[in-house]
Amino acid sequence: MRSISLIFRSVVKPFIFVSALSFGVQGYAQDTSAAPAAAGSVAGSATAAVASTASKGDASAGAAIFKQKCTACHALNRTVVGPALKGISERQSEEWLIKWIKNSQALIATGDPDAVKIFNEYNKVVMTPFPELTDGDVVNILAYVKEEGDKPATPAAGAAGTADGTGAATDTGGVSNFMLGGLIVVVIITLLVVLVLNRVISTLHKLLLQKQGVPVEDEKVAEPGEKVYDKLKRLSKNKKLVFFTILLVSILLGSWSWRMMWNTGVHEGYQPEQPIKYSHQLHAGTLKINCQYCHTGAYKSKNASIPSLNVCMNCHNYVQATEKYNGEISPEIMKIYKALDYDPDTKKYGNDPKPIQWVRIHNLPDFAYFNHSQHVSVAGIECQKCHGPIQTMPEVYQYAPLTMKWCINCHRTMEVNAKGNGYYDKLEEVHDLLKQGKKVTPAVLGGIECGKCHY
Repeated sequence: MRSISLIFRSVVKPFIFVSALSFGVQGYAQDTSAAPAAAGSVAGSATAAVASTASKGDASAGAAIFKQKCTACHALNRTVVGPALKGISERQSEEWLIKWIKNSQALIATGDPDAVKIFNEYNKVVMTPFPELTDGDVVNILAYVKEEGDKPATPAAGAAGTADGTGAATDTGGVSNFMLGGLIVVVIITLLVVLVLNRVISTLHKLLLQKQGVPVEDEKVAEPGEKVYDKLKRLSKNKKLVFFTILLVSILLGSWSWRMMWNTGVHEGYQPEQPIKYSHQLHAGTLKINCQYCHTGAYKSKNASIPSLNVCMNCHNYVQATEKYNGEISPEIMKIYKALDYDPDTKKYGNDPKPIQWVRIHNLPDFAYFNHSQHVSVAGIECQKCHGPIQTMPEVYQYAPLTMKWCINCHRTMEVNAKGNGYYDKLEEVHDLLKQGKKVTPAVLGGIECGKCHY
């Protein structure tokens, strides 16, 4: 009985200590993962829409149109496919610019000297017509170009607004490898301490028995010719060793199982091979094409949408990267032509187009509702907040875990910017109506907007 009591006291206390320490380390790892999210939220949400307006037109409205329709071919301070736009309002009249932007070829056909000169100067590259734009839309674009062009140049800081270009929470959604390795080290050290203490207790117990005159059997010492099987058999009779071995294996398997279950369904780092090697590093990074030029649904609907190949053809009808392939068209661009059944020599389309089978990367569960427009248009969050430094990725991968915990951490730390935000202005109007006791219908809350049902 005394031996059992000694085993109990020497085993249970370390077991309780190790268990408490294990859960404490895991809990600390999960709780502290919110800190990076708090640090990244400031950089990720620092882009508010321009509130001031130019002398004519709404610059903030023009910014959205410019980023969606113009950035693939134009920049303010440098030539891309088309000329730099800074100071364009001083070089041409507003009436002329409206005609040119809506349909440049129609203006050239009239023999306008400025239109013909620009067309010839830029190798007769046809500017995409925008008949869907109203005169007011064009005026808003010009107001934005003037306002941005008048701003002093600022040092380049990357598209994401942070030093690493991410601006995103870096929560891994589970226990890190460092924490798991630390836990294993703690368990091993604790086991060694327990073994040493057991040896000390055993020695003291023998001395006590010898003092009382009780005969004590000496421990069997391994014989020189003893086989491995015999050694294991002898060790298996040591109940303390067996107990601690089972305890250690249970802790390790439990920690590993917890980690595996915690990361079930998390595809962070997933990077499938796509049918076309489209480089965001080139388009979004080097050429600085705004994300919403291709992903047009991000600012107005639930889905960001996959761009059609016709969007690619806005540039690749002319840009063919022949200088990199000894005069031949880039094989990746040829994949676009093949899918569209397009003949680059005759510049005509055939009757057998086929869709590109893109591999989806970011995929939320069906029960999770995420609306891009709420985050992009209302909250003003940049794409890098969730998708990481997209402008540095030759091939896109899933940057964030996109777990519920990751989203909740962001919602806990993100500051809501209601000033000058039309979405919150509408809510304030509704609150005022409720205070006055007036009728508030779903229509007042935006219930008849198309995107409420058709997203």
